[in-house]
Amino acid sequence: MSATVDSAARAENAAREAVCRLAASLFDRGLTQGASGNVSVRLPDGGLLVTPTGRSLGRLDPAGLAKLDADGRLVSGDAPTKEVPLHAAFYRTRGTAGAVVHLHSAHAVAWSTLPEVDPDDALPPITPYAVMLLGRVKLLPFFVPGDPATGEAIRGLGGRRSAVLLANHGPVVASRDLEAAVNAMEELEATARLALLTRGHHPRLLSDGEVARVVERFGVEWDA
Repeated sequence: MSATVDSAARAENAAREAVCRLAASLFDRGLTQGASGNVSVRLPDGGLLVTPTGRSLGRLDPAGLAKLDADGRLVSGDAPTKEVPLHAAFYRTRGTAGAVVHLHSAHAVAWSTLPEVDPDDALPPITPYAVMLLGRVKLLPFFVPGDPATGEAIRGLGGRRSAVLLANHGPVVASRDLEAAVNAMEELEATARLALLTRGHHPRLLSDGEVARVVERFGVEWDA
């Protein structure tokens, strides 16, 4: 029993360190600012480690991360981000999700405000990498930050999307682990930046056939 407990404790401590290290990397590169953005990871017992409310992702304390049990109750640490409902919604609908990252990255937010963005396919297929890492991205309408309705909207997707754009707010990405979620978030922001840079220039996008080849080659979830 003690060996199991020790193993769980080591895994949790490693997760705490990883959250703080990767969150600081996002902050240091300008992908989030001030006290915006939040990160969570799922623990083996179904609980979550979540970044605290009102804290900069660049200055997190591993011991201060909020620990929630499988029912969402605070077990230890500081009060969690008010965006827990959107994190919980991804974990409940995507059984493979091991981490969720939500940022207010500038290019993704800017792209979310444009009237021509397709709500069901929010990012143009400029490169194969966003297709590979994100699948189709859903644009959700505006919600007041912390509104439980955000979680309801994500649950309404039935686990079919791993990434969403919240209009006038920012992107949310779920993936198998924290590093994969951060990589996917970086790709989302880069694609939004490319979309803005090429807007109005009639860029050559990947064709439907080229997207299909990427989807098939890499086993991408690509619902209609």
